[in-house]
Amino acid sequence: MTQAFVSPIELVVFDMAGTTVLDDGIVEQAFQRAAERTGVADRMPWDEALGYVRETMGRSKIDVFTHLSGGDVDKATAASLAFEAAYAEIVAESGAEEIPGAADLISDLRDSGRKVVLTTGFAPPTRDAIIASLGWGSLVDLALSPVDAGRGRPAPDLVLTALLRTQTHSVERVAVFGDTTSDVASGRRAGAGLVAGVLTGAHTGEALMEAGADTVLTSITALRGLPEFTGLRAAPALQAS
Repeated sequence: MTQAFVSPIELVVFDMAGTTVLDDGIVEQAFQRAAERTGVADRMPWDEALGYVRETMGRSKIDVFTHLSGGDVDKATAASLAFEAAYAEIVAESGAEEIPGAADLISDLRDSGRKVVLTTGFAPPTRDAIIASLGWGSLVDLALSPVDAGRGRPAPDLVLTALLRTQTHSVERVAVFGDTTSDVASGRRAGAGLVAGVLTGAHTGEALMEAGADTVLTSITALRGLPEFTGLRAAPALQAS
C-alpha cells in the first residue's frame, strides 16, 4: 500500500544504472572483465559469483568484491579498480544511454522547483564518465558515490547526504527511486517520504515491494502519475517515425 503523504516533495533522489541510465548487462560485463583480470571470484563457482552480483546490484562495489574475495581487502580493492576501469571501457566503446524520457523528466522536476540528485554504487570516475557520455553535466543538482557519503547502499548515507547538500527541509520531503532492493532499503532507512521501485533494472516488482517500496513503477517516467507530483508537466508526445 502506498504510504500516506503529508509534505510536498522538495528533493528527488534517483539511482543511476537501471533507473535513469540503461544497464543492458553492462554491470555484468564489467564484472566478468574484472573477475578475469584479478581472479577475485575464483574461490567460488562462477554461477554463484554472478548470482551474488545480481542480488547485490546497487550496493557499493568494494563491498561486493570484499564478499567475493572472502574478505581479502587487497584483492577486493584491485577488483573494484578493475571493475571501474572495465565499466569505463564499455562506456567508451558503446556510450551510455538514458532510460527513455529520463532527461526530460529530470529537467521538468527541476523546472518545478525540486532538486534532483543522482546516486550510485560506482566510484566517482565511473559515475562522471557516464554523466559526461550522456551530456548530463548540468542536468542535475548533484551526483553522489559512496565515497562522498560514508557508506554505500543499503545504508541511508547517500540519501541523507543528498538531503544535507541540497538543504532539503526534512526527510519526509524526499522521494527515492531505484531498481534494486538496496535502493529501496536505503530510502526506507533514511526515512524518505516516498520510496519507489522501478522495473527497468535488476530486481522484480515482488522483490522491491518486499524490500519496503511504497509503490513500483514501470519506469521513472511513470512518477508523473503519482499524487505527490500532481501538476508536473505531462510527458512529451512521441514523434512519429
